[in-house]
Amino acid sequence: MIDELEKQYSYIFEKELLLEISKIGVLKEVPEAFELIRAGQFVKSMPLLLNGVIKILRNDNDGEELLLYFLEKGDTCAMTLTCCLGETRSEIKAISETPTKLIMIPIEKMDSWLIKYKSWRNFVLNSYQNRFMEMLDAIDSIAFNKMDERLEKYLKNRAKVIDNNILFCTHQEIAFDLHSSRVVISRLLKSLENQGKIKISRNSIELL
Repeated sequence: MIDELEKQYSYIFEKELLLEISKIGVLKEVPEAFELIRAGQFVKSMPLLLNGVIKILRNDNDGEELLLYFLEKGDTCAMTLTCCLGETRSEIKAISETPTKLIMIPIEKMDSWLIKYKSWRNFVLNSYQNRFMEMLDAIDSIAFNKMDERLEKYLKNRAKVIDNNILFCTHQEIAFDLHSSRVVISRLLKSLENQGKIKISRNSIELL
């Protein structure tokens, strides 16, 4: 574990902290579409991504979901940090977008590391700032962009985080992420295809 930690986090954390993480962290590998965190549960550990992508979603009162942001390697989730530090129930759902490897860190160490390691404190504060800006971007997209603009931005962002111009997903899945209907998403995807921006195949979409 220490070799992978040093590869992904040596530019962020000092060697002493990396050694502590390797001793108490739990290495976890999950397949695509694995639910890591569900809304309403108490969070007992926080994730550090070694590879893969996780999407963070918010549920409304009717059980419908809205995509907030993606986590990539080198990231952690600010919403999870908040729940860990405040010992409150999760307000989000975390699902692996791709096969993912991560290290789960028990919450017991988080407070002491904020005092003991400057690098950890900076990492936590930067995570809050980055995730906050991504949530503001999501809010702005909902408030100010039309659905076709939101859809095109969503496809580009999703392709970027998985580093692949071919997205293996259904129209219904996209509709869930964008809090829309499958009929609307299918119509807008067809429009993007007619514009030469994408190519639609069975259960996949290629960005051109």
